[in-house]
Amino acid sequence: MDVLREVADRVLWLSTAIIDHANRVRPNPTGLKVGGHQASSASMVSIMTALWFARLREQDRVSVKPHASPVLHAINYLLGDLDEKYLTSLREFGGLQSYPSRSKDPDQVDYSTGSVGIGATAPLWGALARRYVESHGGGAGTGRQYSLVGDAELDEGACWEAILDPTVAELGEVVWIVDLNRQSLDRVVPNIGATRLQGMFAAAGWQVLTVKYGRLLQELFARPGGEALRRRIDEMPNPEYQRLLRCTPAQLRERLGSPELAPLLDTLDDETLHAAIRNLGGHDLPALLDAFDAIDDSRPTVVFAYTVKGFGLASEGHPQNHSSLLTAEQIGELAGRVGAAPDHPWQKFPDGSAAARLCAETAHRLQRETVAPQQVPTIPVDIGRTPTGRATTQAALGRALLDLTREAPEAAELVVTLCPDVSSSTNLGGWVNKVGVWSPQERVDWFADDPETILHWRERPTGQHLELGIAEVNLVSALGELGTTWSRWGRPLLPIGVLYDPFVERALEPWSFGIYGGGQSILVGTPSGVTLAPEGGAHQSVTTPSVGLEQPGCVTYEPAFAIDVEWTLLASLARLGRPDGTSAYLRLSTRPVDQKLAAVPDDPAARERRRRQVVAGAYPIRTAPVARPDVTLVTMGAMVTEALTAADRLDALGKHADVVCVTSPGLLFRAVRARAGQDTADTWILESALPADRRAPMVTVLDGHPHTLAFLATVHRVRAAHLGVTQFGQSGDLDSVYHHHGIDTDSIIRAALDVAG
Repeated sequence: MDVLREVADRVLWLSTAIIDHANRVRPNPTGLKVGGHQASSASMVSIMTALWFARLREQDRVSVKPHASPVLHAINYLLGDLDEKYLTSLREFGGLQSYPSRSKDPDQVDYSTGSVGIGATAPLWGALARRYVESHGGGAGTGRQYSLVGDAELDEGACWEAILDPTVAELGEVVWIVDLNRQSLDRVVPNIGATRLQGMFAAAGWQVLTVKYGRLLQELFARPGGEALRRRIDEMPNPEYQRLLRCTPAQLRERLGSPELAPLLDTLDDETLHAAIRNLGGHDLPALLDAFDAIDDSRPTVVFAYTVKGFGLASEGHPQNHSSLLTAEQIGELAGRVGAAPDHPWQKFPDGSAAARLCAETAHRLQRETVAPQQVPTIPVDIGRTPTGRATTQAALGRALLDLTREAPEAAELVVTLCPDVSSSTNLGGWVNKVGVWSPQERVDWFADDPETILHWRERPTGQHLELGIAEVNLVSALGELGTTWSRWGRPLLPIGVLYDPFVERALEPWSFGIYGGGQSILVGTPSGVTLAPEGGAHQSVTTPSVGLEQPGCVTYEPAFAIDVEWTLLASLARLGRPDGTSAYLRLSTRPVDQKLAAVPDDPAARERRRRQVVAGAYPIRTAPVARPDVTLVTMGAMVTEALTAADRLDALGKHADVVCVTSPGLLFRAVRARAGQDTADTWILESALPADRRAPMVTVLDGHPHTLAFLATVHRVRAAHLGVTQFGQSGDLDSVYHHHGIDTDSIIRAALDVAG
């Protein structure tokens, strides 16, 4: 324990010095605040030292609370996983990130955190992903999934959405350790409600362990008057206790003075009394190790570790210490107390010392083998079928997945689909019936013999569909972790999450954070737009087309025809599960469209040309029989019917119109930027879809916000009108709703006549 305490002191010093150097030592010509969280880091030092240097195993994974990132880097430095040069680079360009990042930090980070609540829940879905991989060929091994969570982080709804999901109660490898320092960014929390929180976890089926008092306090509780001291501390409001942390021994005696406590307080010297009041379990190494040893791996566990924010620093317990920095004098005092040298802040332990041996032994124990990602089997670019009749792009998704099982079974085996209780209403029923539902163990399908049951719910470890509750954050969080298996264990998956498009924005932040952390997946939003007319404004999406355009690490598609769905889906799958991969967002519709309008070429070479255009972002679907058209109609998704009808009517009015079908505004925008030297994307698609010799005034129309396509007028700098949806939707029939928003055929014609002159 003495050696472990020595290591803890060095971790406290290093994490504090990393922040100090970034703010007070490193030149800062701009004068802008650098920031960092010395107090938030200090409250985690004992917990992380005990975990890493005494209990963590190579196969375990840990999500570290965002503000404790300097502690993680300090530990990695002592273990030889981080070069000394990075200790001076916190929040510097190319240096240590503000918060732990799998993709951007130079040392080992298991989970990206920083988006409060999302990093905390990630290990739940990481455990799910590990189990899924193990039941589909293996290779993910075993190991616990730890979350180091700040108590204020439990305010986030994302935490409770995840905790309450029935699947989570079966994940015994999950361990949350709550840093219960009872302070938030702005204040001391008045009613922390630890008992209530513990009851909520217990009600969800979790094992609840509490590490409240250290050995000194426990020893005092056993003395005469000790029970009164325990009762006094337990019953006082949290702000009152926090105020005691800022008191001198004399003030403590005054505030705690009572006939009941006198027999105990009179026996304590000032140093013991001062130490006792801050002797909480989250800083007591033996108490922490005992708690870790009591973890029951048959169910998820939460450990409530009572701590002091800023423990061991001059700012400990101060209500405004969240972003405060120690002064130079206080840094010097800390160095003297823990045996560090301010002039040589990055010194490691002397060779041959007990602490150096512990660091070396820990580094050896936690050493992981380098993972070489397996390649995803070849995914076809074109299955070869040409859809006929009237069909929706939503239904085409399920059809394409079924076709993949026949044409590329090895690749199809890597596909895993997820839904928040909308499998049947998003046309995934056929796929679910084909591949089955994933479950850690096989379960009886009590409706298997019911002839009227259409959707067969066969749950087994070999299933490829995951059904979560109605919680979109859970869906995309799980999607992100399933999308990281290629880098965690070298076992790629092809995850596809399907949810109603109006709720994409609810799920966007955790999905975006998953992409940031290296997760590669496909998000399908369906049904979409005001085209879902009878459902009204609550179920009609407006801004999602531009959201997809602007999301980093993602290619967005809004196909117009079933064949477009197949081609863009296959292209999106081919981008997953590899170091240079990207995610995708497909926006689909429930509006039936005559598939003959797609005019897919019969000639193989011409068909391949069309496919390449679809995947690249746009294609001409109607070319007027004149040297140069009077107007170009640019449309996307379900609006292709209105655009083509408008072109025919314009012909009758003597105005010739080309029609261009956009499948990916994001890819076209990248091409525009690349043409200006601001991106590395291919530019050929601009000339292919909008050739210069057919330059004409433009009308853009889509079932979404019009600014999504407005930039296309800059390709040839033409007059333009941009039609779309700028208000909340309305209930009604399709014609009425389209007319209300000005995206019907008549509105397109009027706009075309206006710009064409």
